[in-house]
Amino acid sequence: MASLLQSWCLSFFLVIAVVGRATAAGYYAAPVFRPTAWKLAYATFYGDETASETMGGACGYGNLFNSGYGTATAALSSVLFNNGYGCGQCFQLRCVNSRWCYKGSPITTITATNLCPPNWSKDSNNGGWCNPPRTHFDMAKPAFMKIAQWKGGIVPVMFRRVTCVKKGGLRFTFQGNGYWLLVYVMNVAGGGDVANMWVKGSKTGWISMSHNWGASYQAFATLGGQSLSFKITSYTSHETIIAYNVAPANWQVGMTYSASVNFH
Repeated sequence: MASLLQSWCLSFFLVIAVVGRATAAGYYAAPVFRPTAWKLAYATFYGDETASETMGGACGYGNLFNSGYGTATAALSSVLFNNGYGCGQCFQLRCVNSRWCYKGSPITTITATNLCPPNWSKDSNNGGWCNPPRTHFDMAKPAFMKIAQWKGGIVPVMFRRVTCVKKGGLRFTFQGNGYWLLVYVMNVAGGGDVANMWVKGSKTGWISMSHNWGASYQAFATLGGQSLSFKITSYTSHETIIAYNVAPANWQVGMTYSASVNFH
């Protein structure tokens, strides 16, 4: 009996030790994002082959080449954009049931970087492609050309959410001033999205940040001269990770800082 009790106690403390290490590393146990079922939608494209017109966008990622998204991007109709919580989500698309589809219906993967706003001056089935409640992808032209001939203009597609595979950790671009910090969160793996965010200065506790727009979060606090850490919760998987000491005490607005952690 004593031997059995000792074995149980040893197992208990081993579990506690493993959880403790995971927490110290900035991770909390949470479901890992899984691909969704295929659904029907429609896709168009905007811009030209250079994708220069897709730079910037409602998510706030700026130059998509510099921020790591490239030309494999799309603007989402408001149903998918979800007030900015759809920013960073990854989708697989393939063209179906159209003479403009490539043979074999190849699949391409895109990241949501922009909003395709409604156009109420046009009928939802004749130009108002992004009017609610339509599910629509307005793709960068190079991405569209991977699934269909661009002459098709608009094609039906099957789509599904997939895990975002990113290299390296989360990236944080700072804007604001001495009393207001605005942070754009990029290179988000897993679900690709952010639901909640907190900032901690080396002289403060955790400060809740409010959703500003797109993929940006803000804190009204005096954080100058302090190294900054961030706590982030995924909108889709609800996983929470902590990125400690992302920015040094001499951080500056206009700079981008990288973390060593990312979502699963």
